[in-house]
Amino acid sequence: MPPERRLTRRTEAVWAGEDRPFQEGATQVPVVHSVSFGYQDLERWRAVAVGEASGHIYGRNTNPTVQVFEEKLRVLERAEAATSFATGMAAISDTLFTLCRPGDRVVSIRDTYGGTSRVLSDHLPRFDVTTVLCDTDDHEAIEAELADGARLLYLESPTNPTCKVLDLERLAGKAKEVGALVVVDNTFATPINQHPLELGADLVVHSATKYLGGHADALGGALAGNAELVEQVFHFREVDGAALHPEAAYLLLRGMKTLALRVERQNHNALTIARHLREHPAVLAVNYPGLEEHPNHAVAARQMPGGFGGVLSFELRGGFPAVERVLPKLRLAHLAANLGAVETVVAPPRTGSHVELSHEERAALGIPEALVRYSCGIEDVGDLIADLDAALAAEPEAGG
Repeated sequence: MPPERRLTRRTEAVWAGEDRPFQEGATQVPVVHSVSFGYQDLERWRAVAVGEASGHIYGRNTNPTVQVFEEKLRVLERAEAATSFATGMAAISDTLFTLCRPGDRVVSIRDTYGGTSRVLSDHLPRFDVTTVLCDTDDHEAIEAELADGARLLYLESPTNPTCKVLDLERLAGKAKEVGALVVVDNTFATPINQHPLELGADLVVHSATKYLGGHADALGGALAGNAELVEQVFHFREVDGAALHPEAAYLLLRGMKTLALRVERQNHNALTIARHLREHPAVLAVNYPGLEEHPNHAVAARQMPGGFGGVLSFELRGGFPAVERVLPKLRLAHLAANLGAVETVVAPPRTGSHVELSHEERAALGIPEALVRYSCGIEDVGDLIADLDAALAAEPEAGG
């Protein structure tokens, strides 16, 4: 007989973890709110508690609804195991604090999300973990720092909000040469567009709040990859207490069923808008890896087979005063600190992704004050372009 055909990620987004009837024959995942799970058989209770048998003991550890979410992500990322967290930053910080010990060295990049940057720059060093932040565009510098020894290489690609793309396969290969673990934030790309584990990463982290959920109504984080490493982080999270709530898990699961549809539309919208804005006289620069002139386009085209993502960023010629004038004029965008939703969401790093950092710190990371992060929703792209043009029309640099 021919081997069974592997389902595509489009289908797995719908069915993974849900390919059986649930309680009372329910076709949809029930939301189990119970904090504790009882056992009349004490030996069975003990076996479940120590991991010798399947089951649940206490909601801070595991939960049936949450377990389905974890399984769906595990399948989508082609991972050995997955676990979940209350937020994306819980996933990132718990992973770093689990895997790093005093005296360890972490190599990363300057272009990471502001919260991640804080953990790398401020919190890990307090525990005698050395962090080295390299120029994101300089792969040779990253490789040189790895050659000096590292416990862990932490990457984010595409980066938030500058949309730079790193050659994950190349850097993961160098990390393996020195025995370093590789962790990749795949939030921007999603499992639809990019597959870091297949490129050599050990672990993938997500802010599930963003594209996985897709509706801006549930906080969550996730980790997938090597089973032994995931288990270590899971046990840290058990004690740390940053557990995903079952109601949030249900909302994330519901959103993930349309993940492929949403992301494919958002990929299309972002590329179309990026091509339009690069010709707009009020716009100084557009950052989007789908543009042929983007410095990382060739790498992105190779390692992002599903598409280039739904987020772009652009810099206005009029500086931050132009940002203050233009953004409130947008009718088809939420001005908010979020991304990946079905509605378009817009924010400057000054109030969104890097609000934790000072002007000087953002400048050091190469983030201009006039930069705008534009997370495309699933709206008609013609309507979005018309909305942008109307908001930009009054800018002096736009001409007449």
